[in-house]
Amino acid sequence: MNILIDTHILLWWLADDPALPPRASDAIANSDTTVVVSAVTAWEIAIKKAAGRLEAPDNLLEAVEANNFDTLAITADHALAAGALPVHHSDPFDRMLIVQSQMEGLTLVSIDKRFPHYQVELLPLN
Repeated sequence: MNILIDTHILLWWLADDPALPPRASDAIANSDTTVVVSAVTAWEIAIKKAAGRLEAPDNLLEAVEANNFDTLAITADHALAAGALPVHHSDPFDRMLIVQSQMEGLTLVSIDKRFPHYQVELLPLN
């Protein structure tokens, strides 16, 4: 399975936080799973950390690499598709994750309740 994890899922995994849903934890820990972290997630973390709204490791990229997670760049195609999404969700970071999941054939892992409004494959967390 190839999964794209959102910001909360990544941070909970890195912190070994009990808020991480067990199904997400199991999927990430599975050696047959390719875990992908989007550049938009790193961007969101950097912005919110600088504003004092989020705690995250100072060595985020090293932590991502140490977990053998792949990274995904943002392309112009991703940006155009995110701009064309219906506005069920106004958060630009989340809209990018939705599009990247769709375009790259990745299963999205998130607790966001608005994601099911889009045609995106989600890992069931219940």
